[in-house]
Amino acid sequence: MEELVKQISAKTGLPEAQARQAAETAVAFIKAKLPEPMQKQFDTLLSGGGSQLGGMLGGLMG
Repeated sequence: MEELVKQISAKTGLPEAQARQAAETAVAFIKAKLPEPMQKQFDTLLSGGGSQLGGMLGGLMG
């Protein structure tokens, strides 16, 4: 999650607190759209359990 917050802050110029709120809102929205088994995998990625998060989200963020 920290990597996502940093990317949002860097790309938008938002302060870290606002970038964190944006990240949490986006993550909640995405998780709500995923099937339950994928939600758990998504949680693992966000908690640092997967090194592919930056690449996956970097593509989404441009």
